[in-house]
Amino acid sequence: MSAPDNLGERLSMANERTDLMQGTLELLILNTLAREAMHGYGIVQRIHETTEDLLKVEDGSLYPALYRMEERGWIKSEWGVSENNRRAKFYKLTSKGKRKLEAERANWNRISKAVTKVLQAT
Repeated sequence: MSAPDNLGERLSMANERTDLMQGTLELLILNTLAREAMHGYGIVQRIHETTEDLLKVEDGSLYPALYRMEERGWIKSEWGVSENNRRAKFYKLTSKGKRKLEAERANWNRISKAVTKVLQAT
């Protein structure tokens, strides 16, 4: 029996990634932007790197979330030049977005504690 090839391992890991619910995605985006302004691809890369590729963010989810968040005043955008000299829209937290992030972090902590208690009760 031969050792699994690298491609097989990568495909297996890709299938194990977790899709994100809308509110969770918004929390991750807000948290990512708390460090610095970023373009969409940079946000996705940072989330993938931070979670060691366990969470996947699809363009079809990211950009609608960014548009919603901008409409709600949590983030603002401006055009700039990316690290590879391409024109890109950079997103940045607003004061309202910083307050929303703190509220969502607190809510996440409450929910995760509650879920942990239920899982430990078995």
